[in-house]
Amino acid sequence: MAKHLPPLLSGSQPPETAQTLLALLHAQGEVARLSERDQLYSSLLDSVNAVLWAFDWETRQVLYVSPAYERIFGRPASLVLADYNEWRDSIYPDDLDFAERSLAQVLLKGAVEDREYRILNASGQVRWLSDKCYINQQSEGERVIVVGIAEDITEKKQLEGELQRLATTDVLTQSSNRRHFFECARQAFDHAREDGTPLAFLLLDIDDFKRINDSYGHQEGDQVLQRIADSGKAVLRRGDQFGRIGGEEFAAIFPGCNAQAAELIAERLQREVQRLSFSHGEQTYSVTVSQGLTALTDQDTSLDDLFARADAAMYRAKRQGKNQIVHG
Repeated sequence: MAKHLPPLLSGSQPPETAQTLLALLHAQGEVARLSERDQLYSSLLDSVNAVLWAFDWETRQVLYVSPAYERIFGRPASLVLADYNEWRDSIYPDDLDFAERSLAQVLLKGAVEDREYRILNASGQVRWLSDKCYINQQSEGERVIVVGIAEDITEKKQLEGELQRLATTDVLTQSSNRRHFFECARQAFDHAREDGTPLAFLLLDIDDFKRINDSYGHQEGDQVLQRIADSGKAVLRRGDQFGRIGGEEFAAIFPGCNAQAAELIAERLQREVQRLSFSHGEQTYSVTVSQGLTALTDQDTSLDDLFARADAAMYRAKRQGKNQIVHG
């Protein structure tokens, strides 16, 4: 093995020369290992779909952002490193106040782990971030550096939204399902009682719906339900709630609406339904609805009181000839 050693490592060289060379080779090995470690860190940072960042609180300067910044924000990292407002201006306008207030909380708490807000990337797409931050101040008097990790949770938020939609929406009509409607209606009732504001409640039932199913089939009946629901959603005001609570039965709650104003909405809905036209083969037909309408009184102690009156009024409308609105 000795004949393969370079001359400087042969026994004829002074011991200190060999030691120097060995030290040099060791140093070169350390440099290679450090380079491999840096490459590993760089590779890991590139693969993480989250922005690691550091921010100088006093100077309002972004000291560092990881490579994911350019992927998520769609902007060069050099811009945000030069001007913190590049990050601030990308925050969705409705979320800016929360994002800034929650960031400032880190000075009091030392860590803030419940920050979720939206940004608009360079392409105008809305992205959701979960942006956790921490104080990195080693001792009193040192400058305050805030470090954090901003994870892109857009897909998670979209999935949550879809699950929420499935849990609260009637699949056929895309209006509120029974459970969700009554949750919203009870909240509206409680608020009306607490605030002393008016509230109206409406029940609607499609007249002779069984005959439609028997004559034209359930697929045709489904189309009728869908178009009735579309009419209801089109007529109601912002803040009103409309839902399918039974087979051919729908309900609406009108916060801040007295009996007279609610009747105008119910009449408009009645006219919209009467304008609908359906066809099956060469046959055309129309549908009508019976509505029961009531308003909150001082004697009402729960939503059930309004529901019972509206239900009784709706069945009176049925008995009195259908296609009309009856007050309860």
